[in-house]
Formats: sequence, C-alpha cells, structure tokens
Amino acid sequence: MKNILLIILFMAGSCAFAQQTTEDTTKKNVIDTLKKDLLTVPDTVQHLRSKFASLIPPAALMGYGITSFYVKPLRKWDRYIYKEAQEHNIITNSSIEDYFQYAPVALVYGLNVVGVHGKNTFVDRTLIYVLSQGMLKLSLNVLKRSTHRLRPNELDRFSFPSGHTGTAFSGAEFMAQELSGNSPYYGLVGYAFATTTGVFRIYHQDHWFSDVVAGAGLGILATKGAYLLYPYIRNTLFRGKDKNDDQNLAPELKKKARRSAILLPSYQSGGFGVEFAMEL
Repeated sequence: MKNILLIILFMAGSCAFAQQTTEDTTKKNVIDTLKKDLLTVPDTVQHLRSKFASLIPPAALMGYGITSFYVKPLRKWDRYIYKEAQEHNIITNSSIEDYFQYAPVALVYGLNVVGVHGKNTFVDRTLIYVLSQGMLKLSLNVLKRSTHRLRPNELDRFSFPSGHTGTAFSGAEFMAQELSGNSPYYGLVGYAFATTTGVFRIYHQDHWFSDVVAGAGLGILATKGAYLLYPYIRNTLFRGKDKNDDQNLAPELKKKARRSAILLPSYQSGGFGVEFAMEL
C-alpha cells in the first residue's frame, strides 16, 4: 500500500515539476502566488469545452447501478465480487479511503500554491466545487433513502450509491477540469485516487460493486454539471459590472447590441414640437 501511495504522489510531483520547468523557469514566490490567486477579482469563467456526449459515460455508469435493482445477473455479479474480495482480501483494514476521497481536491489547491495554475481563479473554482458537492450530496441523500439497499456488512440500508466513491470521482473530475490543460497526467492521478477509493469500499464490505459504479457516475455527473451551470450563474450575476465583460463571455451569453432612442418635447420660435434622438 505504501508503494502505491509513493507511486501516485511521485506522478503528481513529476507533473508539477514538468509544468514549472517547461513554462516558467524563474523562481516563484509562494506569497505572491497566493495573493494573486486569492485577491484577483473573477472576470471570466470558461465554459466546459466539451459536448454533451461527454455526459454519456458517467450516465451509463449511473444507469448500470440502477439496473442492478432489476436485473438479477447484475446482483449475482455483485455477490460474486463480494465473495472474491473476501477470499482474496489484500487490503488493509484501516479506512484509508476516508482520506483518499479528498486527495484530488487537495492536490488541486496544493499544486496551485507551488505555482501550477488551473482553469479558474480561487474564487471561481471554489464556488464550482461547492456547487458540485451540493448537487452530489443532495442526490446521494435522496437515492440512499429511497432505495434502502442493505450494505454487504449489514450495518444499515444506505448502501446505494457509494458516497465515498461519489466524492472521490467528483474530485477527480474537478482535478481533470482544472489541471488537464497543463498536463493530462493530472487527470490520471486524480482518477487513480478515485478508483482506489472505490476498490477499498468493496474490500471493506461497505458497498456492492454496483454501488461503487453508480457512485462514480454520479460524482462525475455532479462536477460536469457544475462546470456547465456555473458560467451561466456567474455571468448572469456579474453582467453589467464592466462594459468589457461581453468580450470574455461565450458567444451564447454575449449581449446583443442594442440601440437607445428618446423622444422629447421641444419649444422653438414660438411653436411646440418634438425632438427625436437615437444612439447608434
């Protein structure tokens, strides 16, 4: 287990080192980096640069989990994996997944401190993450209380879907969205932590395989949904603050050019009339 942790952390460190050496060989002042990121007023939010087709894979994962309630072979597969996990349990009994689920998010903010900047400023990416977690937690609460699936360890009936896995994959997608523009390896590191979290939940008998698959899909959907919705929310709230804001918005959000006109009464040379003026 220690070897796996070292490999993953080495990959993250290598990505950060490569990013710094290829783009900026000058020494960075951590204090200045933090001030710039924390005190910069958000002026634009980039839209999710992907088509709605990107929502199909996580939706399929979620669909698999839901289908397991109605298709008996999928439930047999759940029990088979559970049995195999019991017989070949090589995972430590410590609940390390309690920490792994937050690793991708911690890496995003940690790498930013050392100078690896993401897609959005601190304020915007934090609000995006809060939005994604809000949608995720609400969905998890509704599904867990409505499905009443018994956990493999029979502790309670809140097995479906896996909350730890959902949080982990939500964070992994968050890391991919923010840092994959710097290097695709950042996304791989985040998803490595998320996958490990899901595997541990199965080995520790907290969830069935279909619970973990559904949790992964739900987590990814929550983050992708937040990145799709937030630009519209953010730019609607701040529109009109700056006359140059429109140039930073996506084409569909830009204001249409408007002409203003005014009609006023007038009095000239002893006669009444009207004056018409238009701003082009």
